[in-house]
Amino acid sequence: MKFVDEAEIRVAAGAGGNGCVSFRREKFIPLGGPDGGDGGKGGSVWLVADEGINTLIDFRHQRSFNARRGENGMGRQKTGAHGDDEIIRVPVGTVIINVDTDEEIGDLTRNGQRLLVATGGFGGKGNIHFKSSTNRSPQRAIPGEPGEERTIRMELKLLADVGLLGFPNAGKSTFIRAVSAAKPRVADYPFTTLHPNLGVVRVERDRSFVVADIPGLIEGASEGAGLGIQFLKHVMRTRLLLHLVDMAPADEAVDPVAQVKAIEKELKQFEPELLQRPRWLVLNKADLLPPEEREKQALAIVKRLRWKAPWFVVSAATGEGTRDICLRAMALLDELRLASAGDA
Repeated sequence: MKFVDEAEIRVAAGAGGNGCVSFRREKFIPLGGPDGGDGGKGGSVWLVADEGINTLIDFRHQRSFNARRGENGMGRQKTGAHGDDEIIRVPVGTVIINVDTDEEIGDLTRNGQRLLVATGGFGGKGNIHFKSSTNRSPQRAIPGEPGEERTIRMELKLLADVGLLGFPNAGKSTFIRAVSAAKPRVADYPFTTLHPNLGVVRVERDRSFVVADIPGLIEGASEGAGLGIQFLKHVMRTRLLLHLVDMAPADEAVDPVAQVKAIEKELKQFEPELLQRPRWLVLNKADLLPPEEREKQALAIVKRLRWKAPWFVVSAATGEGTRDICLRAMALLDELRLASAGDA
C-alpha cells in the first residue's frame, strides 16, 4: 500500500433542527395553548485514532464528511431527534491543522483518542418558550443553528522511539531488517525507500522499542529538495536518532564526514531542537573493509567530526555490532521514560 502522510478534507457538522410552532388541540380543551417542541441538536464531526490504520490514503478518494442535521421539533412539546455524529477514523500519530488559520487543532497520539473538529448546531426553540401573560398564542419559533464547517489538513507523523537518519544508500533499510522483523525493500541504488518503514526491536521479553527507517535525505531537504520536509517531520517524535553513514563508499569522491555535516545542516534548518536530541553515529558497511582498516577509518571519521556522542562500527548486512546498539538504545529509552514519568 502506498504510504500517504498528508491529506486535506472538508468537514461539516449538522445544523440544528428548527423549533416548532404548534398549539394544543384536544377534545374538550378548546384553548390548550402553545406546545411546539425544540429542534434536535445537529451531529458533530469527530476524529478517532485507530491503530489498525497506518496511512491517510483513503482521504485521497473521499474529501468531504458531513454529520446529520437535527430533526425539527414537533407538537405536544416533542423535541426533534439529535443528528448522528460523523466518526472519522485516522491513524495514531495524526496531527490536525485548521487550513484557514494554520493553527493546530489537536494531536492524536493514543489508540481510541477522540478529537472534536466540527460542532453541531443547537436546535431552535419551539413556541412553547414564548408564551406569556400578554401573549397566549405565540406564533414565534427559532430556527436551528448551522453546524460548524472547516477545511482541515491531517499530517501523519510516525510514532517511533528511534529514527534512522542518513543519505540515500547508507544502509538504513538493511539495518532495520537486521534488528527487527520488518522487511523493507533493499537494493544497491539510492532512494530504494520511498516511504518510512516501522520495525519493532525486541531486546528481550516485555522490552522492545519501535525504530523508523526514515527515507534518505539530501542537501536542501529542509527547503523541499528530494523527499524534503515530507519525511523530515517524521523525526520529530523520536527520542533517539541513529545517524547511519557509509564508512566504505564505492565512490572515492564521496566524503562520509561531509554527508554527516550536510544532514546536520538540514536538521538545524528544519528544527534546531533536533540537534539537541540524543544522536549516535553508526558507521555502517564495515564488512566492505579489511579488518585491519576498519578501526583506522572509523577513528579518522570520528576525529574529523569531533564527535562527542556514542559511535559504533557495524555491518547491517551481516548483523555484526547491531545487537550492541539495540541494547544501548533500550537502556537509554528506559532512562528517558523514567525521567518523563518523574517529571509528570
